[in-house]
Amino acid sequence: MSAESLRGIRLGIVGTGVMAEAMLAGLLERDLVAASNVVCTHPRAQRRELLAATHHVNVAALNLEATKDTDVVLLGVKPQMLAGVMAELRGSLHPAQLVISIIAGATTTALGEGLDHPAVVRCMPNTPAQIGRGVTVWFATKSVDEVGKARTRAMLTALGREFEVHDERQVAMATAVSGTGPTYIFLFIEALTDAAVHLGFPRHVARELVLDTMQGSAEFALQSGKHVAELRDMVTSPGGTSAEALYQLERGGLRTVVSDAVWAAFERTLRIEATLEQRAPDAATPARQRTSRPART
Repeated sequence: MSAESLRGIRLGIVGTGVMAEAMLAGLLERDLVAASNVVCTHPRAQRRELLAATHHVNVAALNLEATKDTDVVLLGVKPQMLAGVMAELRGSLHPAQLVISIIAGATTTALGEGLDHPAVVRCMPNTPAQIGRGVTVWFATKSVDEVGKARTRAMLTALGREFEVHDERQVAMATAVSGTGPTYIFLFIEALTDAAVHLGFPRHVARELVLDTMQGSAEFALQSGKHVAELRDMVTSPGGTSAEALYQLERGGLRTVVSDAVWAAFERTLRIEATLEQRAPDAATPARQRTSRPART
């Protein structure tokens, strides 16, 4: 179904950075698009040469080349570059073209007005997408038809799992949870590895222990279908090592720190949205009530 929707399409990628290249690689690896039907743009000649040599796609310095005779235009530029790119592309898109954006904080309102084009999909992929294990939340405007949605699903499947939402605000929420989420996981992996080294493990052994533990735990949680609190309870014996470790984590306010971090990332996303839409931040967004944590004794 989804794969058929991409048959023979011509794809233009504006700003072929790491995430856009990951999507490109997934599409080519699965034979969902032909390399000869892809045009990638990037301001640096060295980057363009690398893309051409690695993926055998067409490359160009001018972003307008990605909108010529293409069916789907993928936007992968940095948020601070978006205004200039939209001014460059404005008026070059025809009504049947689909625009898919993977730019953090770029709302469909900002994209639609900046490009003067209504058929826009806003996506939030995350870094595991680079190995086909990502998760992407996406929102489509009303002008995106079923063909456009099918094409979006097929393209995002090349990155891993995809979830369509019907409230664009949830894409901003996903930015703080799944988009930024790998950062939290990486920090915890680093902290746990350092703790293992402190105990006396060689760092390379500590790293493997921690990574295998993280991966196995996540897969176990997925396959079990049980609530993670139930899984945690299964391995927490009264008076045991897990109970003692959990006491220290709760005493240190782990849940509150994580919640604060996610909320801060969400608020930052909203500020980026406001900047790109050239408006004041949403005053209707309630400030989060924060309670101070007691100092540890």
